[in-house]
Amino acid sequence: MIVSEFLIREEKSSEVRVELQYLPCLEYFTCILQYDRIYIDVAERYVKQTYRNRCSVLTTNKIDTLTIPVKGYGAASSTKEILIDYNQDWTRRHLGCLQSAYGKSPFYEFYAHEFIRVFEKKLPYLVDLNYELLTICLRLTGIKKDIRYNLSGAGNAENDVVNAISLINNRKQPDLHKYYHPAPYYQTFGNDFVGNLSIVDLLFNMGPEAKSVLLRSCKSQ
Repeated sequence: MIVSEFLIREEKSSEVRVELQYLPCLEYFTCILQYDRIYIDVAERYVKQTYRNRCSVLTTNKIDTLTIPVKGYGAASSTKEILIDYNQDWTRRHLGCLQSAYGKSPFYEFYAHEFIRVFEKKLPYLVDLNYELLTICLRLTGIKKDIRYNLSGAGNAENDVVNAISLINNRKQPDLHKYYHPAPYYQTFGNDFVGNLSIVDLLFNMGPEAKSVLLRSCKSQ
């Protein structure tokens, strides 16, 4: 049964705090859909080898992980302090991989230029890059929520805000998802559906239908 956005909104009238991720996975968006207000924390402690600077896409015969290299940082560094390392030619690798993986997908030609323009800016801070990419993804999926970017605890400490920082991560078992239940959709490669990839996999393959797929993928709380 298709879960309507209205039902999700009525059943879940609350707030959540999440970190800012790089071209986030589908669970990130199904999480957003299940709350009324989303605080995206840009001052939480940066954790390496997480979705903060990496995403997964489906290529010809495998899942490929795209990682943004970052400059040195301290153990207590906040995400807003993390600088991108452009000494490595990672943008060419990422754009080349997206072209190879999705160049023949139905909606790549309609959306790709928006992402390319952001990469070409060579934004110095990881949060700036992630913010601009997330803004595009939210618009293309048609998700309209009360989303606020703030520092850790700012403006939400006194409220009943669900803390989902680092809850959506790439280290847990693939079937342990709090907010996501895979709803299969068309994918360019392979006969077996691969769930919870980067949002670009859904956008490039399904276009305007992306939001309906996300709504079907929302896991009941």
